[in-house]
Amino acid sequence: MDYQFLQLEQQQQVATVWINRAELHNAFNTTVIEELHHCFQQLNERHDIRVVVLAGRGKSFSAGADLNWMKQAGQASQADNEADALKLAKMLQSLATLKQPTIARVQGIAFGGGMGLASACDICVASTDAKFATSEVRLGLAPSTISPYVIRAIGARQASRYFLTAERITAEQALQIGLVHEVTTPELLDAKIDDMIQALLLGGPEAQAASKQLIQMVNQQSVDESLLLKTAQHIAHVRQGEEAKNGLNAFLNKHSPAWIKATA
Repeated sequence: MDYQFLQLEQQQQVATVWINRAELHNAFNTTVIEELHHCFQQLNERHDIRVVVLAGRGKSFSAGADLNWMKQAGQASQADNEADALKLAKMLQSLATLKQPTIARVQGIAFGGGMGLASACDICVASTDAKFATSEVRLGLAPSTISPYVIRAIGARQASRYFLTAERITAEQALQIGLVHEVTTPELLDAKIDDMIQALLLGGPEAQAASKQLIQMVNQQSVDESLLLKTAQHIAHVRQGEEAKNGLNAFLNKHSPAWIKATA
């Protein structure tokens, strides 16, 4: 599919999804949302892609929602508003549930929905010039559709502050509150992401997909008999897979597992 506002690049087993609306700081409208959703769905079906990087062209990662688009939405009916917002919610879900590990490459602004995109990725690597914000309340809005991912990233206590104040969060502050995993200079941003990619390629793809499912299953659940059974069933299923058998055999016999050979 040819995209209007996205560029999809593949380098061996790594796909980079570039939001390409640099003149508007990669703000998204209905078309951007639909294209991202479609792109993530397609990548989820790809067996040749091991890692997905989400990035923004130009000075910013993403300024969130296009203000003209938001103004139009505000004038629409309740039903149309809900349908429009649901598209954004489902796009974020498609990113958050990708089977491949995902990395947000953040530089410049990541406001509103842009912060939501960064939070929905498994790993966030930010430049020292990055700034984050849930800026919705200053527009008389609420960070509704991004809230599950931002709260998962920074916790309810930190969200209580930033959802209400809409303060700008520096890269270092984002690192402290758990939104960002690594901070580096703009010149070393891609090198740091390459390091992260190399670490990810050492893991089994099926094991990584299972680990992502495990986090969603266990997060904020009570450690009771039901959860113990679910985790036991989960690892039992993973152990029986061919990838696990290959990985354990490779470890015991001191050679590389099949997925490492596949990356060469």
